[in-house]
Amino acid sequence: MDVTYTTPSGIEAESMRIIGAELKDRGLTLEPGTEAVVKRVIHTTADFDYAVNLRFTEGAVERAVAAFQAGASIVTDTNMAKAGVSKAALGKLGGQVHCFMADPEVAQAAKTQGTTRAAVCMEKAAREHPGAVLAVGNAPTALLKLCELMEAGLRPALVVGAPVGFVNVVESKERVLAVCGKYGVPCIAAMGRKGGSNVAAAICNALLYTALDAVDPVRRGEKLT
Repeated sequence: MDVTYTTPSGIEAESMRIIGAELKDRGLTLEPGTEAVVKRVIHTTADFDYAVNLRFTEGAVERAVAAFQAGASIVTDTNMAKAGVSKAALGKLGGQVHCFMADPEVAQAAKTQGTTRAAVCMEKAAREHPGAVLAVGNAPTALLKLCELMEAGLRPALVVGAPVGFVNVVESKERVLAVCGKYGVPCIAAMGRKGGSNVAAAICNALLYTALDAVDPVRRGEKLT
């Protein structure tokens, strides 16, 4: 067992070095603008499929970083994704993270409408945080609702589409990527069946660290103390 790397920053730095080496061995070259996001997701999942299945609309990273630097908040579709977002980094930029899944009014509205709480959460996000980053890591119904809302005029700072599973998952990601492209809304989507709350949070964290000029873990430690 290699015990050389014992600090969080040292472990992360070595992990990223290994990821970079394995990407090279696989013949995969990442775009400079998206590299931090892709590597962060691979770091979180140990799954190199994300090097090819993460899709970005043009300028998505740059526009999301600018939004975070201007104080944008995040709304997620799960409390797990909310827990995974770096509160220290987001707070340093003036933003907050929200999840409305446990809101009794959301639960009642979902029951009345015959839909999911995740879909109603996106309606609430559109009303209360129309310029937020909307990070979906679980429910394809949330992405499909966002498509409806964007067709009606919603323009979030970024849509993260990373639900995981088998029913409407692939279709919802394809749909949201197309709708975001149509209306010029930045989007980062994990195509196919893979995804999850951890992936949604990892994408957000990579963007937050980029916004703080703190992708390097040592520098991040200096910035967030």
